[in-house]
Amino acid sequence: MKVLLVNGSSHAHGTTMRALEEMIQIFDAEGVETEVIQLGAQAYKDCLQCGACRKTGKCAFGDDDGVNAFIDKAREADGFVFASPTYYAHPSGRIFSFLDRVFFAAGKDVFRYKVGAAVAVARRGGNSANFDALNKYFTISEMPVASSTYWNMAHGHNAEEAAQDAEGMQTMRNLARNMVWMMRCFAAGKAAGVPYPASEYGAVTNFIR
Repeated sequence: MKVLLVNGSSHAHGTTMRALEEMIQIFDAEGVETEVIQLGAQAYKDCLQCGACRKTGKCAFGDDDGVNAFIDKAREADGFVFASPTYYAHPSGRIFSFLDRVFFAAGKDVFRYKVGAAVAVARRGGNSANFDALNKYFTISEMPVASSTYWNMAHGHNAEEAAQDAEGMQTMRNLARNMVWMMRCFAAGKAAGVPYPASEYGAVTNFIR
């Protein structure tokens, strides 16, 4: 099993990474492979809705910033963690741009029925809105969402302070444990021949007709 963790922070060793490291400790102990996608300080273009990906399955300019490479990795992954610092009560612009293009270009088939978890990190406030925004990617893509013993949040001005957030770190560890359990349950169900749900598609109702 493999989990891809997207760090939406520009800092490779900041508070967001500290929360992810707490999860990785559990994944390692449970024999789950992990890979961190560090978005870093580079600029990420926003989705232009050009529609090219509908023909190719790839973002038209995704080779430049790792979007298409992530989609390829996502096809083989079993779970995902999208983590971001909180900027003005929302995720970082880089992770928004990255994920918008990933999900638009990949389509739902890449992510459907795979476990997703959002992690929000802040010095003080705004985490709830950040957390809610990240979860939207999962809940429109038929992805089971992993939860923990508290909302998936951690607090701190830097990595050292985040490490002192005892409940936040506990929440991260339990989140990882819950993800492992969910992925194993889905794998066991698949091996036992339990079919995926027969979802309905086709109905698209615009507000203005």
